[in-house]
Amino acid sequence: MGIKLVRFQQDDANQWGVLEDELYVVNGSYQTLRDILTTGMEDVVTAKQTGQIVNQSDITILSPVTDDANIYCQGTNYSAHRVEAGFSQQKPPYNLLFTKAPSTLTSATANIVCPAHVRLLDYEIELGIIMKQDVTEAVVVKEHNLKDYIAGFVITNDVSARDVQIVEQQWFKGKSYRGFCPTGPYIYLLEDGEIDYLERLELHLSVNGETRQQVKTDQLLFKPTETLTEMSSIFDLKTGDLVLTGTPAGVGLRLNAEILGIIYDNSIPFEEKIEAFYNSQKDNGYLQPGDVMRLEIKSEDGVIDLGVQENKIVQAVTIK
Repeated sequence: MGIKLVRFQQDDANQWGVLEDELYVVNGSYQTLRDILTTGMEDVVTAKQTGQIVNQSDITILSPVTDDANIYCQGTNYSAHRVEAGFSQQKPPYNLLFTKAPSTLTSATANIVCPAHVRLLDYEIELGIIMKQDVTEAVVVKEHNLKDYIAGFVITNDVSARDVQIVEQQWFKGKSYRGFCPTGPYIYLLEDGEIDYLERLELHLSVNGETRQQVKTDQLLFKPTETLTEMSSIFDLKTGDLVLTGTPAGVGLRLNAEILGIIYDNSIPFEEKIEAFYNSQKDNGYLQPGDVMRLEIKSEDGVIDLGVQENKIVQAVTIK
């Protein structure tokens, strides 16, 4: 079994731990995920033998991905989600890549604040993969060497303000409000042989107990081998960076040619586009204050279990 790497706060200090039946403190001072992956793995591996046991009721879980990391994302990477987003279901000729601001990172239990002006707040469960090494030149990633590039798996939620993302046509802005990337509760660091589970994991997201998204990762269109190969040909990746692999069908967003025609028509005033888009979407189950999202990712045989992420939606206070 792999190692469940936790980052937590206790007595105003941020620490790392290894979770089994108990939570064992990782000895040593590591400020970032990059630090612990590059210089602290011996302390991680020996934490059960050398680390103090912490009472889990006395700590606050933090995002295990630290805000020095880059967050890279894949869009429309499941066929059924492509259809609900207004695309054809076939694998497209190019991989849709974008980023989220690192300040979106928050914990698996934190409240998610809906900005006061956002009326169409959406969820997106995604398998997150953690970079194991720096990549500063083009590489070819195949099944046989994929384990050299991926340190572990983590649950992520690409929370999205659709009325900003779609109408303003700004994916980065619409997905980068603070707290819009709950991550964790822990990173599952892979043991030898476990990389094969990458396409054997089941994603499940519910809102207030109602299943909204459920899929297996074998349905990914652009596999991590393809994605990491392409990314490496364009830009550097570093140890501890987070890659979101895409969300399945079941989100609130529903697009079609009619509403897209309105959005792309430059002759229509922006305010009219906003109202037309809102009216086309308002009955699709978007998140409301008080809603609770529950996310799980695990393998069918139970070998890999990324834990449970549960976040409540709260409304931002309007400053007058």
